[in-house]
Amino acid sequence: MGKSREEEHRAFLDWLIETIDEHKVDALIVAGDIFDTGTPPNYALELYYTFLKRLCTTTCRTTIITAGNHDSIATLNAPKEILGLLDVHVVSSGEEDNSERIIKLYDNLGALAGVVCAVPFLRDGVVRKGVSGESHQEKEAALIEGMEDYYNEIADAAQEIIGKEPHIPVIATGHFTTVGGQTSDSEREIYIGSTMNIPSNFLAERFDYVALGHLHRSQKVGSGCDHVRYSGSPIPLSFSEAGNRKKVTIVGFDGAIPLVEEVEIPTFRNLYRIKGSKEEILDALKEIEDEEGWTEVEIIDDNTYAALQEIQEYADAHNLTLLAKKVTRSAASVGITELEIVDLDEITPLEMFMKRLELDDMEDEVLREKLITEFKTIENEVATA
Repeated sequence: MGKSREEEHRAFLDWLIETIDEHKVDALIVAGDIFDTGTPPNYALELYYTFLKRLCTTTCRTTIITAGNHDSIATLNAPKEILGLLDVHVVSSGEEDNSERIIKLYDNLGALAGVVCAVPFLRDGVVRKGVSGESHQEKEAALIEGMEDYYNEIADAAQEIIGKEPHIPVIATGHFTTVGGQTSDSEREIYIGSTMNIPSNFLAERFDYVALGHLHRSQKVGSGCDHVRYSGSPIPLSFSEAGNRKKVTIVGFDGAIPLVEEVEIPTFRNLYRIKGSKEEILDALKEIEDEEGWTEVEIIDDNTYAALQEIQEYADAHNLTLLAKKVTRSAASVGITELEIVDLDEITPLEMFMKRLELDDMEDEVLREKLITEFKTIENEVATA
């Protein structure tokens, strides 16, 4: 929405350096989406490289970075060889051989202390062979089967490394949506179909801990799967995440048994969501004294122009930033019971495409699903180009 998040990212990385030292962290895992775009701005690259250099002064000996669906493989790979000298391991495509995908962790005495199966966001072509004439459902089934085969193969390779040492934990990373994972408004759909649901119980059975990326809410997933977790994003990435507690997850091991501790990340800028009538919104704004925060308002009013003008004038007079304004108003005069107007910054390309399909009142459901699948494929290719 035209606002930089540099200050918040810089504050988070400063806090993370202090937290790593305070908790004597040995290894840092980042499970994808280092950047929001395949062509990150210079300030973001500077923050990234400076942070990795600063890690050398902490207790952290090994850093593992895997690509997410937002990341460009080329951007992450460019400094890969140099970063390797700092014991920073970058796994970007999933097509690397096991010597790069499986990373050994050592204790202070040089003994093997753990094995990490570093799995990035796996693009469709890595885990599934396209077959002409496949239905939408067949493609999804083949993709899930291919993902499970991929994880089984790398888990078997890790077991060969630890041999008959059951006390050595095997950790995996991943970047996708598991069954039961709670989303927000800001994750980009990344596979064919509505979601890519890998059963979390499958991961729990194969690995001693699973560090997942993609979903922005910190959460554990699956029944009895305390060791399959999303750390979430370090800062809120949409107003739908306003009020969410952001966390990092610190995992120790008693043998191969994970001991999980969640550490809450400080809030570096508050986001506020207010919905209601003009009077309700003005009353809520009077409770906000934070001039650094950003606010989204959604007004329900027939005379929206005048109401929004009054709300904006109040915000300006009290140095409050209204970053997003949404309108819900009655429009009986044109035969519409309710008309919702949203800021284009708040609607995804897929949502816009779905609205366009609704206009055609398409009866051929197979054609409709095929169009959606093809659109998602194109969107992913553009986003990761």
